[in-house]
Amino acid sequence: MFDGLIEAVQNLINTSGFGLEYWQNYLMIAVSCVLLYLAIVKKYEPLLLLPIAFGMLLANLPLAGLMSTPVMELKPVVEGVVENYPIITQNGQQFYEVTSQTGGLLYYLYQGVKMGIYPPLIFLGIGAMTDFGPLIANPKSFLLGAAAQLGIFTTFIGARLLDAYVPGISFDNNAAASIGIIGGADGPTAIYVTSKLKPELLGPIAVAAYSYMALVPIIQPPIMKLLTTKKERMVVMEQLRPVSKTEKIIFPILVTIVVSLILPSAAPLVGMLMLGNLMRESGVVDRIFKTAQNELINIVTIFLGVTVGATANGQTFLTPQTIGIVVLGLLAFMMGTAGGVLFGKLMYVFTKGKVNPLIGSAGVSAVPMAARVSQKVGQKENPSNFLLMHAMGPNVAGVIGSAVAAGVFIALFG
Repeated sequence: MFDGLIEAVQNLINTSGFGLEYWQNYLMIAVSCVLLYLAIVKKYEPLLLLPIAFGMLLANLPLAGLMSTPVMELKPVVEGVVENYPIITQNGQQFYEVTSQTGGLLYYLYQGVKMGIYPPLIFLGIGAMTDFGPLIANPKSFLLGAAAQLGIFTTFIGARLLDAYVPGISFDNNAAASIGIIGGADGPTAIYVTSKLKPELLGPIAVAAYSYMALVPIIQPPIMKLLTTKKERMVVMEQLRPVSKTEKIIFPILVTIVVSLILPSAAPLVGMLMLGNLMRESGVVDRIFKTAQNELINIVTIFLGVTVGATANGQTFLTPQTIGIVVLGLLAFMMGTAGGVLFGKLMYVFTKGKVNPLIGSAGVSAVPMAARVSQKVGQKENPSNFLLMHAMGPNVAGVIGSAVAAGVFIALFG
């Protein structure tokens, strides 16, 4: 009697959500709850972190099947019967490939990540929200944006060294390039490069890139303070010159032409970024400009965040290779921040104290998070200091810089 009851209870547990077989799933559920706490309570970039964390939670709950792939079966071709399915030939016989079981909701939404559709759409929205005026007013900001890409290329080298000297870790050129791009602190760019060069690493690279973007306010300040003196952090910069409407209209057109001619592989990202900005500055397409900077980017961010988080299934995510990617991604981001700050210190010396090195940290392309961090750290030392607009120059230069670096990697290894 009791044997039957015990067996019934065991069956109930096994068919319920409490039947988790792998400890990795429990760990990832705990991680997702921590990220939700940071997003909701600490307000660390909740627009990114909340959907990513919840997607991670959904992916590790058993039996939900939200990321399940479709189940296909072969059906023999019957003469005279025409069906609109792909035909496969095996051993001289023809079969229709039909879907016997559809995939999960997030599986289909994830195709926009996998096929590289979402990143250019995100760039369109970013362009529509971004004012390139500070960059145009101070073209030297391009140098700070370029210096902050240091993390991308040093991490590429680091990944290749791990491949050569650490057993069990295999990072070829394509994998190393995909990991290195995390250093640009630009999630859409990291996804775009990985989808082109190393699709099998898309999950861990996307999670790492977006997580570090969301954690900019935690990661950057200690590096900025370590590499600068109090005197440097207190520097008050001169007000930027006004930028004319004509300059703002010409800029996106000119950048698109120059970058696309030099590096065609960067055109999808840079082109969409500049199209969004041209919509903003032209003043003649208010309806689609407002859609790009609001509804479109919000919808794509939801789809992107949830599906990126859903790739972090504990059974496939917690591997030595994935942990290596997460660690290298953090180092890439730290090196990018350090590169920008150190070049800012160099400009501080050459301009005889007119440039605050803190704005160099904004050269990573987390817009406008990194610029706000520069402002916050600067104001702690000097409450009358306003670095936000000065930091926006390197910040938007970093967006262009990371897209260009992505184009270089795709051109070399794609």
